[in-house]
Amino acid sequence: MSSTDIFDVIIVGAGPAGLTAGIYACRGGLKVAVVEGGAVGGLASTAANVENYPGVEIADGFSLCYTMLEQCKAAGARFVFDRATRFDLGGEIKRVVLAGGGELVARRVILAVGASPRKLGLEGEDRLAGKGVSYCATCDGALFKGKTVAVAGGGNTALEDAFYLEKLAAKVYLIHRRDALRADAVYEKRLKTSGIIPVWDSVVRKLVGDDKLTQIEVENVKTNILSTLFVDCVFVAIGQTPNTSGLEMLARDGFGYVITDEEMRTNVDGVYAAGDVRHKSLRQIVTACADGAIAANTCIKSMMRTKK
Repeated sequence: MSSTDIFDVIIVGAGPAGLTAGIYACRGGLKVAVVEGGAVGGLASTAANVENYPGVEIADGFSLCYTMLEQCKAAGARFVFDRATRFDLGGEIKRVVLAGGGELVARRVILAVGASPRKLGLEGEDRLAGKGVSYCATCDGALFKGKTVAVAGGGNTALEDAFYLEKLAAKVYLIHRRDALRADAVYEKRLKTSGIIPVWDSVVRKLVGDDKLTQIEVENVKTNILSTLFVDCVFVAIGQTPNTSGLEMLARDGFGYVITDEEMRTNVDGVYAAGDVRHKSLRQIVTACADGAIAANTCIKSMMRTKK
Protein backbone atom coordinates (compact mmCIF):
# COMPACT_ATOMS: atom_id res chain seq x y z
CA MET A 1 0.00 0.00 0.00
CA SER A 2 1.56 3.28 -1.08
CA SER A 3 1.94 6.02 1.49
CA THR A 4 0.58 8.41 -1.17
CA ASP A 5 -2.76 6.58 -1.44
CA ILE A 6 -5.60 8.86 -0.46
CA PHE A 7 -8.63 6.95 0.74
CA ASP A 8 -12.15 8.28 0.76
CA VAL A 9 -12.49 7.06 4.35
CA ILE A 10 -10.32 5.49 7.01
CA ILE A 11 -12.22 3.41 9.53
CA VAL A 12 -10.31 3.01 12.79
CA GLY A 13 -11.43 -0.15 14.56
CA ALA A 14 -12.61 -3.52 13.26
CA GLY A 15 -15.33 -4.35 15.74
CA PRO A 16 -18.97 -4.69 14.65
CA ALA A 17 -19.30 -0.91 14.16
CA GLY A 18 -16.15 -0.59 12.06
CA LEU A 19 -16.81 -3.72 10.00
CA THR A 20 -20.38 -2.68 9.24
CA ALA A 21 -19.18 0.80 8.31
CA GLY A 22 -16.67 -0.82 5.96
CA ILE A 23 -19.33 -2.95 4.29
CA TYR A 24 -21.66 0.01 3.72
CA ALA A 25 -18.91 2.42 2.66
CA CYS A 26 -17.55 -0.06 0.09
CA ARG A 27 -21.02 -0.77 -1.25
CA GLY A 28 -21.45 2.99 -1.57
CA GLY A 29 -18.46 3.14 -3.90
CA LEU A 30 -15.90 4.57 -1.49
CA LYS A 31 -12.22 3.65 -1.28
CA VAL A 32 -11.93 2.28 2.25
CA ALA A 33 -9.11 1.40 4.64
CA VAL A 34 -9.84 -0.32 7.95
CA VAL A 35 -7.20 -0.03 10.68
CA GLU A 36 -7.12 -2.49 13.57
CA GLY A 37 -4.35 -2.78 16.14
CA GLY A 38 -5.86 -5.53 18.25
CA ALA A 39 -8.21 -8.46 17.83
CA VAL A 40 -10.82 -8.19 15.07
CA GLY A 41 -14.25 -7.95 16.65
CA GLY A 42 -13.07 -6.18 19.80
CA LEU A 43 -14.98 -7.01 22.97
CA ALA A 44 -17.78 -8.57 20.93
CA SER A 45 -15.46 -11.32 19.73
CA THR A 46 -14.98 -12.53 23.33
CA ALA A 47 -18.68 -13.23 23.94
CA ALA A 48 -19.35 -16.91 24.54
CA ASN A 49 -22.97 -16.73 23.42
CA VAL A 50 -24.70 -13.97 21.49
CA GLU A 51 -28.44 -14.50 21.82
CA ASN A 52 -29.90 -11.09 20.93
CA TYR A 53 -28.57 -10.44 17.42
CA PRO A 54 -31.58 -10.44 15.06
CA GLY A 55 -31.74 -13.38 12.68
CA VAL A 56 -29.14 -15.38 14.60
CA GLU A 57 -30.68 -17.45 17.38
CA ILE A 58 -27.34 -18.08 19.06
CA ALA A 59 -23.70 -17.68 18.04
CA ASP A 60 -20.34 -17.16 19.66
CA GLY A 61 -18.98 -13.65 19.29
CA PHE A 62 -15.84 -14.70 17.44
CA SER A 63 -17.73 -16.51 14.68
CA LEU A 64 -20.20 -13.67 14.25
CA CYS A 65 -17.43 -11.08 13.98
CA TYR A 66 -15.37 -13.26 11.65
CA THR A 67 -18.34 -13.46 9.28
CA MET A 68 -18.53 -9.65 9.33
CA LEU A 69 -14.79 -9.48 8.60
CA GLU A 70 -15.07 -11.76 5.57
CA GLN A 71 -18.03 -9.78 4.27
CA CYS A 72 -16.13 -6.52 4.70
CA LYS A 73 -13.11 -7.92 2.85
CA ALA A 74 -15.32 -9.22 0.04
CA ALA A 75 -16.90 -5.78 -0.30
CA GLY A 76 -13.47 -4.35 -1.08
CA ALA A 77 -12.11 -2.83 2.13
CA ARG A 78 -8.32 -2.82 2.54
CA PHE A 79 -7.22 -3.88 6.02
CA VAL A 80 -4.20 -2.50 7.84
CA PHE A 81 -3.39 -4.47 10.98
CA ASP A 82 -1.50 -1.85 12.96
CA ARG A 83 -2.21 0.46 15.88
CA ALA A 84 -3.20 4.07 15.28
CA THR A 85 -1.02 6.23 17.52
CA ARG A 86 -1.80 9.77 16.41
CA PHE A 87 -4.61 11.55 14.62
CA ASP A 88 -4.46 14.74 12.54
CA LEU A 89 -8.13 15.38 11.88
CA GLY A 90 -8.39 19.14 11.59
CA GLY A 91 -7.77 19.69 7.87
CA GLU A 92 -9.60 18.68 4.73
CA ILE A 93 -7.22 15.72 4.43
CA LYS A 94 -7.14 13.57 7.58
CA ARG A 95 -4.04 11.67 8.70
CA VAL A 96 -3.76 8.59 10.89
CA VAL A 97 -0.22 7.78 12.06
CA LEU A 98 0.57 4.11 12.64
CA ALA A 99 2.72 2.47 15.31
CA GLY A 100 4.58 0.44 12.69
CA GLY A 101 5.66 3.57 10.85
CA GLY A 102 4.02 5.56 8.11
CA GLU A 103 0.54 7.00 7.96
CA LEU A 104 -2.76 6.71 6.14
CA VAL A 105 -4.54 9.71 4.63
CA ALA A 106 -8.20 10.15 3.73
CA ARG A 107 -10.90 12.74 3.24
CA ARG A 108 -13.08 11.28 5.97
CA VAL A 109 -12.49 9.24 9.15
CA ILE A 110 -14.91 6.99 11.03
CA LEU A 111 -13.76 6.28 14.58
CA ALA A 112 -14.99 2.89 15.76
CA VAL A 113 -12.29 2.45 18.40
CA GLY A 114 -14.59 0.89 20.99
CA ALA A 115 -14.07 0.71 24.73
CA SER A 116 -12.02 -1.31 27.21
CA PRO A 117 -13.22 -3.11 30.35
CA ARG A 118 -13.33 -0.85 33.39
CA LYS A 119 -11.06 -1.92 36.23
CA LEU A 120 -11.93 -2.27 39.89
CA GLY A 121 -9.32 0.34 40.78
CA LEU A 122 -7.89 -1.68 43.67
CA GLU A 123 -4.36 -2.06 44.94
CA GLY A 124 -2.63 -5.03 43.36
CA GLU A 125 -5.10 -5.28 40.47
CA ASP A 126 -2.51 -4.78 37.74
CA ARG A 127 -0.06 -7.11 39.49
CA LEU A 128 -2.68 -9.86 39.73
CA ALA A 129 -4.04 -9.41 36.20
CA GLY A 130 -3.75 -12.82 34.58
CA LYS A 131 -3.06 -14.34 38.01
CA GLY A 132 -6.60 -14.41 39.35
CA VAL A 133 -7.97 -11.13 38.01
CA SER A 134 -9.54 -11.36 34.55
CA TYR A 135 -11.64 -9.16 32.29
CA CYS A 136 -12.62 -11.93 29.85
CA ALA A 137 -14.46 -15.04 31.02
CA THR A 138 -14.34 -16.79 27.65
CA CYS A 139 -10.61 -16.12 27.37
CA ASP A 140 -9.62 -17.34 30.84
CA GLY A 141 -12.53 -19.37 32.17
CA ALA A 142 -11.11 -22.74 31.15
CA LEU A 143 -8.10 -22.08 33.40
CA PHE A 144 -10.37 -22.32 36.44
CA LYS A 145 -12.25 -25.50 35.68
CA GLY A 146 -13.42 -27.11 38.91
CA LYS A 147 -12.40 -24.10 40.98
CA THR A 148 -14.20 -21.26 42.77
CA VAL A 149 -14.63 -17.96 40.97
CA ALA A 150 -16.50 -14.69 41.33
CA VAL A 151 -17.97 -12.30 38.79
CA ALA A 152 -18.19 -8.60 39.71
CA GLY A 153 -21.05 -6.81 37.97
CA GLY A 154 -24.78 -6.93 37.39
CA GLY A 155 -25.32 -6.15 33.71
CA ASN A 156 -25.73 -8.40 30.70
CA THR A 157 -22.01 -9.02 30.32
CA ALA A 158 -21.63 -10.04 33.97
CA LEU A 159 -24.54 -12.47 33.72
CA GLU A 160 -23.29 -13.92 30.44
CA ASP A 161 -19.91 -14.45 32.08
CA ALA A 162 -21.45 -16.07 35.14
CA PHE A 163 -23.57 -18.50 33.10
CA TYR A 164 -20.55 -19.41 31.00
CA LEU A 165 -18.37 -19.98 34.07
CA GLU A 166 -21.04 -22.08 35.78
CA LYS A 167 -20.36 -24.76 33.14
CA LEU A 168 -16.69 -24.87 34.16
CA ALA A 169 -16.23 -23.84 37.77
CA ALA A 170 -17.21 -25.69 40.91
CA LYS A 171 -18.73 -22.55 42.44
CA VAL A 172 -19.60 -19.12 41.01
CA TYR A 173 -20.36 -16.01 43.04
CA LEU A 174 -22.04 -12.99 41.43
CA ILE A 175 -21.17 -9.77 43.26
CA HIS A 176 -23.42 -6.78 42.55
CA ARG A 177 -23.61 -3.44 44.31
CA ARG A 178 -27.41 -3.38 44.17
CA ASP A 179 -30.17 -5.78 45.17
CA ALA A 180 -31.49 -6.08 41.62
CA LEU A 181 -29.80 -6.73 38.31
CA ARG A 182 -29.22 -4.25 35.50
CA ALA A 183 -29.37 -7.14 33.04
CA ASP A 184 -32.25 -8.23 30.81
CA ALA A 185 -35.20 -9.90 32.54
CA VAL A 186 -34.44 -13.20 30.81
CA TYR A 187 -31.11 -13.32 32.64
CA GLU A 188 -32.78 -12.57 35.98
CA LYS A 189 -35.14 -15.50 35.45
CA ARG A 190 -32.28 -17.78 34.48
CA LEU A 191 -30.25 -16.73 37.53
CA LYS A 192 -33.00 -17.91 39.88
CA THR A 193 -32.80 -21.45 38.53
CA SER A 194 -29.02 -21.57 38.27
CA GLY A 195 -26.44 -22.62 40.83
CA ILE A 196 -24.82 -19.19 40.84
CA ILE A 197 -24.60 -17.59 44.29
CA PRO A 198 -25.62 -13.89 44.27
CA VAL A 199 -23.88 -11.55 46.69
CA TRP A 200 -26.22 -8.55 46.67
CA ASP A 201 -25.54 -4.95 47.74
CA SER A 202 -21.82 -5.63 47.70
CA VAL A 203 -18.58 -4.52 46.07
CA VAL A 204 -15.07 -5.94 45.98
CA ARG A 205 -12.86 -3.87 48.31
CA LYS A 206 -9.60 -5.82 48.44
CA LEU A 207 -7.65 -8.36 46.43
CA VAL A 208 -5.50 -10.73 48.46
CA GLY A 209 -2.61 -12.76 47.09
CA ASP A 210 1.07 -12.56 46.25
CA ASP A 211 1.85 -14.68 43.18
CA LYS A 212 -1.84 -15.35 42.56
CA LEU A 213 -5.24 -14.33 43.91
CA THR A 214 -6.32 -16.37 46.92
CA GLN A 215 -9.26 -14.39 48.29
CA ILE A 216 -11.22 -11.16 48.00
CA GLU A 217 -12.75 -8.91 50.61
CA VAL A 218 -16.32 -7.84 49.88
CA GLU A 219 -18.17 -4.98 51.55
CA ASN A 220 -21.93 -4.80 51.90
CA VAL A 221 -22.68 -1.20 50.93
CA LYS A 222 -25.79 -1.07 53.12
CA THR A 223 -24.34 -2.50 56.33
CA ASN A 224 -20.63 -1.76 55.70
CA ILE A 225 -19.88 -5.30 56.88
CA LEU A 226 -16.78 -6.86 55.33
CA SER A 227 -16.66 -10.52 54.42
CA THR A 228 -14.10 -12.80 52.80
CA LEU A 229 -14.62 -15.01 49.77
CA PHE A 230 -11.95 -17.58 48.97
CA VAL A 231 -11.81 -17.56 45.19
CA ASP A 232 -9.26 -18.52 42.56
CA CYS A 233 -10.30 -15.76 40.19
CA VAL A 234 -12.51 -12.69 40.01
CA PHE A 235 -13.89 -11.81 36.60
CA VAL A 236 -14.50 -8.08 36.33
CA ALA A 237 -17.55 -6.95 34.33
CA ILE A 238 -18.43 -3.52 35.70
CA GLY A 239 -18.62 -1.52 32.52
CA GLN A 240 -16.31 0.05 30.01
CA THR A 241 -13.96 2.98 29.44
CA PRO A 242 -13.97 4.52 25.94
CA ASN A 243 -10.73 4.27 23.95
CA THR A 244 -10.35 7.98 23.28
CA SER A 245 -6.63 8.49 23.89
CA GLY A 246 -5.31 10.93 21.29
CA LEU A 247 -8.79 12.19 20.45
CA GLU A 248 -8.87 15.20 22.73
CA MET A 249 -10.07 17.40 19.86
CA LEU A 250 -13.46 15.67 19.93
CA ALA A 251 -16.34 16.75 22.15
CA ARG A 252 -16.97 14.14 24.84
CA ASP A 253 -19.40 13.63 27.70
CA GLY A 254 -18.54 13.44 31.38
CA PHE A 255 -17.58 9.77 31.04
CA GLY A 256 -15.30 10.33 28.05
CA TYR A 257 -17.63 9.02 25.35
CA VAL A 258 -17.60 10.89 22.02
CA ILE A 259 -20.63 13.08 21.39
CA THR A 260 -22.25 12.81 17.95
CA ASP A 261 -25.49 13.81 16.31
CA GLU A 262 -27.96 11.27 14.94
CA GLU A 263 -25.92 11.01 11.74
CA MET A 264 -22.79 10.02 13.74
CA ARG A 265 -21.07 13.37 13.01
CA THR A 266 -18.68 14.66 15.66
CA ASN A 267 -17.78 18.30 16.30
CA VAL A 268 -14.88 17.95 13.82
CA ASP A 269 -15.87 18.25 10.17
CA GLY A 270 -15.43 15.00 8.25
CA VAL A 271 -15.00 12.89 11.38
CA TYR A 272 -17.62 10.41 12.56
CA ALA A 273 -17.87 8.08 15.56
CA ALA A 274 -19.67 4.75 15.83
CA GLY A 275 -20.08 1.93 18.31
CA ASP A 276 -19.11 1.68 21.96
CA VAL A 277 -16.92 4.81 21.87
CA ARG A 278 -19.99 6.95 21.23
CA HIS A 279 -22.29 8.57 23.81
CA LYS A 280 -25.55 6.60 23.75
CA SER A 281 -27.96 4.70 25.97
CA LEU A 282 -27.40 1.13 24.75
CA ARG A 283 -24.16 -0.61 23.76
CA GLN A 284 -24.84 -3.89 22.01
CA ILE A 285 -23.58 -5.56 18.83
CA VAL A 286 -26.77 -4.61 17.01
CA THR A 287 -26.51 -0.93 17.99
CA ALA A 288 -22.83 -0.86 17.03
CA CYS A 289 -23.73 -2.22 13.59
CA ALA A 290 -26.47 0.40 13.25
CA ASP A 291 -24.02 3.16 14.18
CA GLY A 292 -21.53 1.90 11.60
CA ALA A 293 -24.14 1.78 8.85
CA ILE A 294 -25.35 5.32 9.64
CA ALA A 295 -21.79 6.69 9.84
CA ALA A 296 -20.91 5.18 6.46
CA ASN A 297 -24.12 6.45 4.87
CA THR A 298 -23.50 9.97 6.20
CA CYS A 299 -19.95 9.76 4.90
CA ILE A 300 -21.16 8.66 1.45
CA LYS A 301 -23.64 11.53 1.23
CA SER A 302 -20.97 14.00 2.32
CA MET A 303 -18.56 12.75 -0.33
CA MET A 304 -21.26 13.00 -3.01
CA ARG A 305 -21.90 16.63 -2.12
CA THR A 306 -18.16 17.36 -2.23
CA LYS A 307 -17.77 15.84 -5.73
CA LYS A 308 -20.64 17.86 -7.21
